[in-house]
Amino acid sequence: MSDTQPLFDFKNIHVEVEGKEVVSGISLTINKGETHAIMGPNGSGKSSLSNALMGHPSYTITKGEAYLDGQDILQMQADERSRAGLFLAFQYPLAIPGVTVANFMRAAVQAHRGKDADMTDFRKIFLGQMKDLSIDKAFATRYLNEGFSGGEKKRIEILQLSMLNPKVALLDETDSGLDIDALKVVSEGINRYHNENNGVLLITHYQRLLNYVKPDIVHVMYRGKIAETGGPDLALKLEDQGYEWIEKTAGQTAEVR
Repeated sequence: MSDTQPLFDFKNIHVEVEGKEVVSGISLTINKGETHAIMGPNGSGKSSLSNALMGHPSYTITKGEAYLDGQDILQMQADERSRAGLFLAFQYPLAIPGVTVANFMRAAVQAHRGKDADMTDFRKIFLGQMKDLSIDKAFATRYLNEGFSGGEKKRIEILQLSMLNPKVALLDETDSGLDIDALKVVSEGINRYHNENNGVLLITHYQRLLNYVKPDIVHVMYRGKIAETGGPDLALKLEDQGYEWIEKTAGQTAEVR
């Protein structure tokens, strides 16, 4: 990969769910060290975009291309995309009865490192990351997300992010269901992960997450398309004025066309 090649680059992505197009030509480039945020009202296609890029089978990419560190991820299965360095923190993390948090994390790390890789450092790293995220050690032996609160599920998602250390993190409404204390802890985890060699794409409704995880570029998504792109001030404008002005702007653009 050359220094000028983007870390994560997708162009003209179209996504269908059950035969209905929900994303209509999204293009975005994330360079090393950058944090991007996608904001938008409910139903604008934000979560559909992230799920499709990760390879969720319910979301079909019908057109477009996507490259991670120079690799064509659209030719990969979801697990291959993960091993290539793409990570998705789900908006609604699933519970997996019978599988403890520790065993789940060990299996995930083993899959990324390779079946014959040395795992002697796993326990030390795992417990250290739990401590950094203020997760009680008792959670290690609990079944993954079973009976967890919304905030606890999101901390476990960031724990997985920290353990896998991907090239690009897609964080789908990671602030959903968090009180202010949990939001600060989760944000600190994201900031500890992020460095000059990786990239972050935050998907959120609200400005409050962006007070702690500072974006370089903010995109506003509306009806499956990027309606506006700008700096951090764009998020402040949305917080102040809501999404009504985006709807009006999109409507005027449609009329002109």
